[in-house]
This record gives sequence, C-alpha cells and structure tokens, in this order.
Amino acid sequence: MKLDILAFGSHPDDVELGCGATIAKEVQRGKKVGIVDLTRGELGTRGTEQTRSVEAAAASEILGVAVRENLAFADGFFVNDKQHQLEVIKMIRKYQPEIVLCNAVEDRHIDHGRGSQLVSDACFLSGLMKIETEMDGKSQEHWRPKQVYHYIQWKNIEPDIVVDVSGFIDVKMKAVLAYQTQFYDPKSKLPETPISSKNFTDSVKYRARDLGRLIGVEYGEGFTVERYAGVESLFDLI
Repeated sequence: MKLDILAFGSHPDDVELGCGATIAKEVQRGKKVGIVDLTRGELGTRGTEQTRSVEAAAASEILGVAVRENLAFADGFFVNDKQHQLEVIKMIRKYQPEIVLCNAVEDRHIDHGRGSQLVSDACFLSGLMKIETEMDGKSQEHWRPKQVYHYIQWKNIEPDIVVDVSGFIDVKMKAVLAYQTQFYDPKSKLPETPISSKNFTDSVKYRARDLGRLIGVEYGEGFTVERYAGVESLFDLI
C-alpha cells in the first residue's frame, strides 16, 4: 500500500499530540496516511504496553489512518544506528510516502530528539539503491520522501510552517484522549506525571489556538522543516 503521508512517533500518542489534526484534515481530503510507532511506550509511568496498544488502535480509528505499525524498539534505550535505521528504512520503502512527519528535533523526552534524527537519517538512506532491504522475502525498491517535517511537542519550538487545522481540533483532542491512562483523569489513582495534569491537556488546545492566531485562523499545528519548500508563485503561499 502506497501512502501519501507516513507519520512516525517515538511513542504511541506522540503523533496524535504533535500532528493529529493535520492527519485528520488530510484524511478527510482523501489522502492515505499511516503511523509507525518506534516503541510500545513500555517505560511510561501510567498504564502498560498492552493498554497503550489498545489506546493506539482506538486513536487510529478516530483519525481514520489507513495503517498503524509498531517497530517495538526499546523505549528509552533505542539508538540511531545501522540496525535501527534499516528497520525504519523498511517501513519507508514499504509505504513509499511523499511526506514523512516525525518527532521534534529537540525535546524534553530523550526519545523524541533521538527518534527525530533516526527517522530523518533513515529517510535519506532509504533513497540509496545500494542499501538493500527485504520484506516478506522480496527485495524492496529504494525510496526517498519528498519532504520531512518535524512536529512540535513539549518545548515551544518556533515553527517554520503552520497548518490551518480549524475544524479538526476536536478530532485531534478525541484521539489524544483515547489514551485514557496517559492524560488527565480526575478519577484515576495512577501516579501523576508531567502529561497527566489538566494544564497539559488544556495546553494542547491552547497551543493550537495560539499557532492559529499567528496565521489568522482559529487553530494551527506547527512544523519545522529540513529544507526549503519550493513554490512556483508567491501566491501559492496565500
């Protein structure tokens, strides 16, 4: 299955938090979108990898993505080396996305920046025909996405582009809150974490509102870019 967009996250819920509204919008526009989680989030304080898997499936259904896979790398301990790069390359070549979305280039959680660089490096290497990979016993064709965009996470990194996601923020929030063990629940007896507070959940929406304000719309999601996006006319930017 060829995808238009393939979104990577170091943990289940990264994609929903970082670019869930953008994904929902593109799905409604007829684009095929997939998600690949690098780890199962097994080191998370709240919940288990089993509950996280169930929550990820529910969030995927809400967003309407075509496929979701998990590479089961070691949460907190995966590294950006040949072994891990080859596994990510296999996913890129399997789905041949035009655009890849991935973690913030720098963030509070060490897996985010590391996952960001891992996926970015794999996107480049995936285009080299002398790197050979196989899937289901068949050789894969080399493939390099046209663009790699990094979504914003914990830190307020200044975006290079902001996508108008007005009308899709409620879908995003529903997908985020599908991770019931991770986020604010006044009835929960689980230990508190930096992302389980009401302030954090509220911040997801008010950050989107603030980014939207910057481009004159109701809600926005921001991304940083690796290289300049070319346009034929200045009017393409309006």
